[in-house]
Amino acid sequence: MYKNLIAALFALALFSTPTLAAQGDDHKSLKVGFVYVTPRLPSGWVHQHELGRLALEDKLKKEGFKVQTQFAENVAEGADAERVIRDMAKQGVGLIFTPSFGYMEPTMKVAADFPNVKFESITGYKTAPNVATANARYYEGRFLAGIAAGRMSKSGIAGYVASFPIPEVVQGINAFTLGMRSVNPNAQVKLIWLDTWFDPAREREAAMTLMNQKADVLSFHTASEAVMVAAQERGKMAIAYHSDMRHVAPQAQLLAITHQWGNYYSQRAKAVLQGTWQSGNVWGGVHEGMIKVDAFGPKVPKRVEGEILRLQRAIGKGSLQPFAGPILDNQDQVILARGQSLTDEQILNMKFLVQGVQGSLP
Repeated sequence: MYKNLIAALFALALFSTPTLAAQGDDHKSLKVGFVYVTPRLPSGWVHQHELGRLALEDKLKKEGFKVQTQFAENVAEGADAERVIRDMAKQGVGLIFTPSFGYMEPTMKVAADFPNVKFESITGYKTAPNVATANARYYEGRFLAGIAAGRMSKSGIAGYVASFPIPEVVQGINAFTLGMRSVNPNAQVKLIWLDTWFDPAREREAAMTLMNQKADVLSFHTASEAVMVAAQERGKMAIAYHSDMRHVAPQAQLLAITHQWGNYYSQRAKAVLQGTWQSGNVWGGVHEGMIKVDAFGPKVPKRVEGEILRLQRAIGKGSLQPFAGPILDNQDQVILARGQSLTDEQILNMKFLVQGVQGSLP
């Protein structure tokens, strides 16, 4: 039921609004704001959302909408974020996207004071009449990347550089491990927590540590290119996250897990212009075009690339579930029996590490 509700909300948010021309409201204009947790970089988390901003602006202007976008970058979560979001609202920005989990509470505070402004808390989970939430099923791409890692690793050991132990990050670690062990049942994933989204020096140090522990494939849930660069330097392999990173790791990259925001951002801005915007909770994945695995590197054989693309289509059709039983945690306790799959609610509240992960939740 929960999954069906999300699908219905996604369809409502993206596809069910009439055209502005039909309403005769072509005099309307909209200012759209974006708050970024790191500087704008050539790749990474913020880069993907910046691509979404540019796509929004381009698409809506081509359709005749009067849209102006603005952004604030390198905004720390907490008090700084609240100040920046509040300033945007005061400046007449009518729709504000806040793509970072730590922006959720500041977004809710400002939204309570500006009921006529619409807010989109990206990766948040709290809603209000003027606050919607959206996220992507990153774990679907992680599962596919794990299969590629399992096919390519010679040591059977992968390294994972993780940010914070929130469910989204835990989902990725577990999906990657399950994917890897689906083709190599003895594979191990060594885990290092950093408790930060963006610290290139520490990300690099963690990558070096994991490679020194025989990891020949690296994955990460942080915001810079540091892990990819380290793998390139050491002649190892790595999974690019957020963006294609072959420009810094042309030989190391196995593939890239990317999240795509242009369509979602464009449709939500259009809904504000048309007066049809509604609060809701969207969680889209491969099926909705919000998650994609591509940008395969030169080391990946065509047969492996073909396998991954075939399985990606299966996930999109719903015939392959990354979190299907049997699943054991890394203390050998049964989490899920054979023949069952985790529900969306269980995935969203994930608080365990699967068998094969060498590490623990802080």
